[in-house]
Amino acid sequence: MPRILFLLPLLLLSMNIHAQAVAVLQYGGGGDWYSNPTALSNLINFCNDQVNTTIRKDPETVKPDDVELFDYPFVHMTGHGNVFFSNEDAKNLRDYLLSGGFLHIDDNYGMDEYLRKEIVKIFPNEELTELPVDHPLFSYHFKFPDGLPKIHEHDNSRPQAFGVVHEGRLVLLYTYESDLGDGWENPEIHNDPAEVRLKALRMGANIVKYAFEH
Repeated sequence: MPRILFLLPLLLLSMNIHAQAVAVLQYGGGGDWYSNPTALSNLINFCNDQVNTTIRKDPETVKPDDVELFDYPFVHMTGHGNVFFSNEDAKNLRDYLLSGGFLHIDDNYGMDEYLRKEIVKIFPNEELTELPVDHPLFSYHFKFPDGLPKIHEHDNSRPQAFGVVHEGRLVLLYTYESDLGDGWENPEIHNDPAEVRLKALRMGANIVKYAFEH
């Protein structure tokens, strides 16, 4: 019997028990997966206050090949540099996403060239597709009629949200040239104006709420 079919009932039960926990993905390759250390905690606080979630305050850390990955309905990934998924990592991530999980990847600037080839390992027969501005993600709770907001300027490029959809469900979201995570950080770290941080947190809350309810 395939491993995922044997484990699926237990894993789905585990996801239900831990439905209010989120995690940061500790990937290989030498990239700084640990960047933006205050970001996810601040987003959790905002979500609990604004969109009626009850997520545990402190996010956890999980590796791509861990069975514990299935404990989390929402996993966040960020960084500036190299990303590498082994074959085992890619298989476990694929099984996780196809069994109900959600992965949000936020380019903190510099990971794009490495990340795209690693996503192919997870979904060799799927393509990253840009989400249109009328995708439900941009109006799920807070309204973003122009799509993904621009939080930090890097290469004077427009922000883009890419996704992988499986059987009608968005399972992987990749936010590029937006840098949402920097906007979630403590205000003194990047000195972003309050209105910019609010845009980032509201967009993040849309993503979390969408992931939890799909």
